Amino acid sequence: MNRDGLTILAVDDEHSQLEDLARLLRSFPSVYEVECACDGRDALVKATHEQYDAIFLDVRMPDLDGVAIGRVLRRFAAAPELVFVSAYDTAAVDAFELHALDYLRKPVSRRRVEEAIDRVMVAVEGREAQAAPTRAPAPSRAAENADVVAVANIRGGGTRLVARGSILFAQSNGDYVRIVTGDGRYLLRSTLAELEDRWSQFGFVRVHRQYVANARTAVEVRPLLGGTAELVFGDGQAIPIARRHVAGLRRTLGV
Repeated sequence: MNRDGLTILAVDDEHSQLEDLARLLRSFPSVYEVECACDGRDALVKATHEQYDAIFLDVRMPDLDGVAIGRVLRRFAAAPELVFVSAYDTAAVDAFELHALDYLRKPVSRRRVEEAIDRVMVAVEGREAQAAPTRAPAPSRAAENADVVAVANIRGGGTRLVARGSILFAQSNGDYVRIVTGDGRYLLRSTLAELEDRWSQFGFVRVHRQYVANARTAVEVRPLLGGTAELVFGDGQAIPIARRHVAGLRRTLGV
């Protein structure tokens, strides 16, 4: 990221919509420069010769659509962050699998563009903080909040960044896991075993064959008949605890 702000490439084959999006992006103080590409091939040429922090990418374009471009960009050594823009939800799953930061519905609103830019800032500053030398200055607040998880929004489509600490639990859901927070439900392409292994250092524990819970957000282990129990969270949501996990979880929570 340029020290003066983000550098962004806006891509759309509709000239008027491209101009509107570029104008909107340039209106934010955190954006340093916005370049435009009128189709997929033009976008790839520009992305090959210039390094952008993010690419706001129309999904439906002739010859080379946004999803195909995203797949190419993901192979770059220093891949830009992706934000898809479309009048349709049909590419939401593809955007999720490409780890896009957001999926904006046309006509885009200033509020949604601002949310997308904020996510780009967090991702870029977090990446730069990880690459910085050990004795570098303390990261900004955005970088400190970069411990986030990119998940798919079940209802609205697109990709969201969710703070890991806000997650209550993860539930097995086929090839995905359902991520549940106090204010939403999302999907993450992973397995419970992988989450249990990767997130154990953040307080996540296996409580059932179908659930991994964030012990730091739990408030009660509620006994049930038959030696089982349920784990209760601050907002009242509860999930089952398998009998073999009850004693260990009580010790973990100190209850």
